[in-house]
Order: sequence, then structure tokens, then C-alpha cells
Amino acid sequence: MMKVAPFVIAVAFVLSSCSQKSPAGGKSARGAGGPIPVVVAKAEARDVPVEIQAVGNAQAYSSVSIRPQITGQITKVHFHEGQEVKAGDELFTIDPRPFQAALNQAQANLQRDQAMLLNGRLNFERTSNLLSSKIASQADYDTALSAYQSAQSTVVADAAAVTNAQLSLEYTSIRSPIEGRTGNLTIKEGNVVKAPDDILVSVTQIHPIYVAFAVPENNLAAIRGEAAHESLTVKASPPGDTNSTATGQLTFIDNSVDTNTGTILLKATFQNTNTVLWPGQFVQTSLVLSNLTQATVVPSQAVQTGQDGEFLFVVKEDQTVEARPIVAGITYDGVRVIMNGLKPGETVVIDGQVRLTAGAKVSVKSPDAVSGTNSPAGEM
Repeated sequence: MMKVAPFVIAVAFVLSSCSQKSPAGGKSARGAGGPIPVVVAKAEARDVPVEIQAVGNAQAYSSVSIRPQITGQITKVHFHEGQEVKAGDELFTIDPRPFQAALNQAQANLQRDQAMLLNGRLNFERTSNLLSSKIASQADYDTALSAYQSAQSTVVADAAAVTNAQLSLEYTSIRSPIEGRTGNLTIKEGNVVKAPDDILVSVTQIHPIYVAFAVPENNLAAIRGEAAHESLTVKASPPGDTNSTATGQLTFIDNSVDTNTGTILLKATFQNTNTVLWPGQFVQTSLVLSNLTQATVVPSQAVQTGQDGEFLFVVKEDQTVEARPIVAGITYDGVRVIMNGLKPGETVVIDGQVRLTAGAKVSVKSPDAVSGTNSPAGEM
């Protein structure tokens, strides 16, 4: 025991000496580096849109499957796959010769029966006059009347047959019912098509175009309230292409909430003049509900979260910082709306907060200078 005591005393002396020195050679740790370098920004007043973000799906405004109305051989295809066509443009020609012959036959039958109708009318008129003179019998009169009425019916049927033959002949020229882009050509020139089973091609209208997206049902009341007063704007951008943003208008709110997902389906209509959107494509959508006028905003990275909630480090005139609690709102385009606790023009710290405490002295540096504060001492 007597040999251990000097060692214990020596250790205690060394610890006591160390405790009186700071890591920086006698200075306190708090003042070791002087003012803490930070990057700051001014709070601004700006109009900020209130938006609902969602993933949507582009849908064709209209899509038509082109089918033949008559059976026959395709003699001509008038377009290329993927070509833009207008309403009324000719797409296919079916061999018209059989249908032209049928029309000629129907017209000939009509002319023949019209002649028979004329003869029947004249015979009926003569018989009617003879009956008045007591020369013809009632039976002769009835026979003439029946023949005349039968001829009339035959002419009506012939006229219908001519119309039907003309319609069939028109069907030999297949035209696009809408403006749009043609898809894959499924039956080539020279093939015989059967009506109405065969699908020749599809035409899809993409100017304008729909974008469908679903939002949580708790947004429904706000959406309906705003939509009742004005048309709501919807923005859509393809994934990975934020520079190509299309702008449209909300045109459809579904009549029921999906009970399985708790969402409501919406649709927006886009003119899509620059063809940014394509049917079937997934897009990032943003529904603009309203605008916050002259809201106080700061860069998003300025807002910190502590045990008592969100706060900012505000730089005061004496170059010290204050940890100020705030009420933060939405984030938009890299900035955060401050609902309460900050005024436009105040200076806040946006980088370097990790070393700050309330009342700490700071020095304003450029972003490049602050990024180097984490480097080893010899690399400053």
C-alpha cells in the first residue's frame, strides 16, 4: 500500500494540471476559433403559390379504332405509321368496283320500277273514271288501286336500295373521324378485310391531352371551394425533364372518393401544342390552389428543427445570433414560407448552423469559404 500512494498522487497532479488548460493553450473552448463563419440570406416578401403535388398519367383526349364498314380488299393505304392526320383525311381505299356495280344495279331497278309506277298510276286513273261512268266494275277499280300502291312501295324500296348502295360505295374510302396521330398499321395493302371485326389502325388525339391524377380526399373541400370561383391551374412535367413544363386547367373532379385509397381522381386538360406530354406517360403534376401574397420566405435550409419545434438562427446587428422559434409553412421552389416569427429584411443563417449556439459571434463568409471550415487546419 505504501508503494502505490506516490503513483496515485502523481496521477492526480497530472489530471489537475490538464484540467486547468484548454485545448487551445489556455483559452476557453467557446472562444477557441473566434467568430464562427456562416452563410446568411435576407428574408424576402414574395408571392408563393399553394400547390398540391401528385404523380399523374397522361391520357389521350380521344382515341378511335378504325374498322372497315364493308368487306373487301384494301387497294391503297394513304398514310405512314405515326403520321399526324386531320379529321376527314383519307386513310384507306377498299376496292370500289363491286360496290359501284351494286349501285348501278340498284339505280337501274329504281328506274324500271318508276316506269311501272307511272303505268300503274295511269291505269288507276282510267279505271277510276270508268267506274264513275258505270263502265268498270268495283273489282276492276280495286285491282288497279292495289297495283298502283304496290308500284309505289316498290319504288320506295328501290330508292332505299340505292341509298344503301351509295353508302357502301362511300365506305370504300375510309377517313379519319378525328385529328390525331396514327398508330401501328395492323393490316397492309392488298389484304382482304372483314367488317366490322378487323382493326386497321388507331388514331389518337394528343392536341389537347388529358392528365389524370389522384390527391388525398382531405384536399377535396379546398379544391372544390377554389374551383367554384375560378379555373385552377395544373402544371405537369415529364420525369427527368423539369425544363419542359406544360400548363393546363383542371376540368374534371370525379363524382366519388376511392374508398380503397382515400383519394379523389382529377383530370386537367392541356393544349399540348409543343407535344411535351404523350399518352400513357407518367408525369409530375402540381395543382395550384391559391397564392400567398407577399409571404415572408427564406431558403429552405435556413429552417432548423429542435426539441421545441422549428427555429431559425437570426443574425443581429452586433453580429451575434438569436435562436428564434418560428411557425413555418409550405416549401416552394427551394424556399420556405415563414408564417410567424420573422419579418422581411431580417438576416438568417443558411449554412454553418451546426456550430452555433444562442448568442454566438459570427462572421459572414461566402459559401466557398464556409465549405472549407470542415477541412484540416493545414488546408485552410
